Amino acid sequence: MTTVIVVAERDEKGEIVQSTRQAVTAASNLPDAQISVVITGDAPGSATSLPVGRVVTIAPIESTDNGIYDQATADLAALVSADSPDVVMFSKSDFGSVVGARLAFRIGAAFAPDCVEISGDASDAGTIGVTRPVYGGSALAEFEIASSPAIVTLRAGAFEPNTDTGAPVVESFDTDGLERKPVEVSESVAESREGVRLEDADFVVSGGRGLGGPEPFSVLADLAEVLGGAVGASRAACDAGWIDHSHQVGLTGKSVSPDVYIAVGISGASQHMAGCSSSRAIVAINKDGDSNIFKEARFGVVGDWEKVLPSFLATVRELKA
Repeated sequence: MTTVIVVAERDEKGEIVQSTRQAVTAASNLPDAQISVVITGDAPGSATSLPVGRVVTIAPIESTDNGIYDQATADLAALVSADSPDVVMFSKSDFGSVVGARLAFRIGAAFAPDCVEISGDASDAGTIGVTRPVYGGSALAEFEIASSPAIVTLRAGAFEPNTDTGAPVVESFDTDGLERKPVEVSESVAESREGVRLEDADFVVSGGRGLGGPEPFSVLADLAEVLGGAVGASRAACDAGWIDHSHQVGLTGKSVSPDVYIAVGISGASQHMAGCSSSRAIVAINKDGDSNIFKEARFGVVGDWEKVLPSFLATVRELKA
């Protein structure tokens, strides 16, 4: 038997996100998996119908936390100590990357980030195997984790979301009295965002240095809106201040796995491809026919985006109509 804790995340409406269902799929693939889903605050309806054995609620994250996640780390450390799971799974998100690493350090466990596969059997002193990108995403490496628990973050889209339903036992884990070290947050700035999350989007339209400035991103936003998707960007575009870093896709940004990834004015450096290589189809628009992006793309257009994109957008609107 392999005992697994999946740490769930919520969207703006309080429901669990798709990446949590993807993590449940990954956990279900392990031999004789006994899965528990942990969520901060009261369990929403989308959590109480998951196909798992139980749902455990812990204290909600305080409004003053602002991305520090001290409370969540302390609560999860106590839960892991009480449950002694073989694997603890997070999504590769801001929350998962921060809390997963801090939890591993706090309890002295192995931490494997950005995994695209997980396998093995932890029973009878077995090992957990993970596969994750290395060398800037240009290769995949397999690792074995013999210590317990193995703490991993899973790349968004690496697994299909589990849409089955179940009737898990819902219980709460008492975290009252836990020693916490309060952190004082001097200032926080929240970005206003509308539409689908970049990590959950089926269509992502990304722009790079080849756009030449911030104004073209409004065209990309129009195309993303028509497709029902989200806007991404390369690090060069973000560093230039053309768009906020929350849109960055790549090795030091977010990892996405949409059905279609449209790269406009992006050269296709390995650091960027590390964040979008799991896309089911990549469409490249670039005036440089020798750009590396065309080696990665299923469909490519060699041309100036100012001529190609408006026509493409008009055609999409016609087809949608």
